Amino acid sequence: MTATWKQRLIEVEVGAVAHGGHCVARHEGRVVFVRHALPGERVVVRITEDTGGSFCRGDAVEVLEASPDRVQAPCPFAGPGLCGGCDWQHASWQAQRELKAAVVSEQLHRLAKLDWEVIVEDLPGGPEDWRTRMRMAVGPDGRPGFRAHRSHQVVPVDDCVIAVPGALDDVVDRTWPPKSELVVTRDAGGRTHVTEIGPPIIRRGRPVPGPSRLRQGSGTATELAAGRTWNLRADGFWQVHPAAADTFAKVVGDWADCRPGDRAWDLYGGVGLFASVLAEQVGHRGSVAVVESSYGAVADGRLNLSDQPQISWHTGRTEAVLETPDFTDQPPDVVVLDPPRKGAGKVVVTAIARSRPARVVYVACDPAALARDIAAFAQHGYELAQLRAFDAFPMTHHVECIALLTPAR
Repeated sequence: MTATWKQRLIEVEVGAVAHGGHCVARHEGRVVFVRHALPGERVVVRITEDTGGSFCRGDAVEVLEASPDRVQAPCPFAGPGLCGGCDWQHASWQAQRELKAAVVSEQLHRLAKLDWEVIVEDLPGGPEDWRTRMRMAVGPDGRPGFRAHRSHQVVPVDDCVIAVPGALDDVVDRTWPPKSELVVTRDAGGRTHVTEIGPPIIRRGRPVPGPSRLRQGSGTATELAAGRTWNLRADGFWQVHPAAADTFAKVVGDWADCRPGDRAWDLYGGVGLFASVLAEQVGHRGSVAVVESSYGAVADGRLNLSDQPQISWHTGRTEAVLETPDFTDQPPDVVVLDPPRKGAGKVVVTAIARSRPARVVYVACDPAALARDIAAFAQHGYELAQLRAFDAFPMTHHVECIALLTPAR
């Protein structure tokens, strides 16, 4: 086993960007995943993690030769050892999108054996002042902040440059119960909702979330998307960028292209954002089956889409629900899926492909998971027809992709 390099300072030339908000360098035959650097730079790296294997992790603590894409980070809490929420504040916004495009292309090439040119599109509003939903941690001193990268350490903050203005005003200027967490939501009406989640409780040897209580706002957030007003649990899932939900709903609708009377599936459907678009397309002669594991999201969806009787709701794990007669006996014309970060997986992909829809619209928040699932679809005779990528999370390494898959010709 190689002796640990932790805390060692090394000088490296930075190579290509990698998935996860870092770049790849090599030193003495080992791979070093470097944060706070850009491709082509020469930097001094402090090793932060090393288990003695073929790779280690580190932070660029000194830039010897800077990339022309390097800029001054706008946030004082961004940098080595500080807040882990943002990955690319030291890169221009155009460079950030180019880095993300390179990551998506690389994942498609490596995992799906596809050579695909990717352009990451920006959303309105710029790289700052966009985040409407945040989960904050509270340190032992009662001050709220964000965790350092790959750490439980809480970095106290008095502001956040990517948060929508005003979202944290009544949060960061007070103390909270130590070791609790805060879910902060700024809705489309400009109202801030704060839910406090108590410290984890150990049950049967495992930590579970502590009790939660509403500390600010009504707990019901109002959002606008797909031509509708949505009233939702403030601590539930919704897109964090103000323009994301509407943008994604339009792309999904364009590519789903359902006809009146069609049957559609909306898998991992949340509160039914995409289902609302599909329902308008299929009309009252058609049907939209939503599958969602969160009871809270389904309850919100039923209330918000009560005017769409062609939508049916199915609560449970997607892979289990797809094996029920409602789905095995009634194949869809179109499938939309928006799985969690880990992707849909082979079981769900197989169930979808077995039903032979004419179009599959896949909304993905992780390019590696998307590429793996595209490869799985290819084994069942589906090919990637179109792909769009969006910078719905500026300053971070996250990128949202929407892919259209169709039966191979």
